Amino acid sequence: MYVSRAQTIDVKMSESDFKSFYNDLVKLIEKYENKTNLKLEQNLDFDVVKIFGEKVNSITRAQMGIDDAIELAYTTAEHHPYWGILYNCLDISKTVLENWNSTISNEDLDDIKWHLKEIENNCVNVENHAKENNSSKVRDK
Repeated sequence: MYVSRAQTIDVKMSESDFKSFYNDLVKLIEKYENKTNLKLEQNLDFDVVKIFGEKVNSITRAQMGIDDAIELAYTTAEHHPYWGILYNCLDISKTVLENWNSTISNEDLDDIKWHLKEIENNCVNVENHAKENNSSKVRDK
């Protein structure tokens, strides 16, 4: 079973509103600390707050992180030099996490091997892109 992308709610707020929201959220979580096991993580420099309930384990959290990274890979233009590396690594990671507590099928292994070849090809493309940029910088001087 793979955990799909979580529902999001978009709310526009200023930086001070977010800090106030965070403080109210901490107070709310403290009300429930003896009733349920909740874990709160935050990165207030980037206005990020994550709340995990009792059912969340490290595999689920890793899958959620992969979902976040996949969103970046899907929304990044394919002409970005690192897109192919990111996309193929994530697809391998997704397959591995989906099968963490079971056996990876031969079909999944074949897919992983194909993605590894794609990563190799994309690394060569990145190297060539870097060489082209370096040679053009030398010509420009």
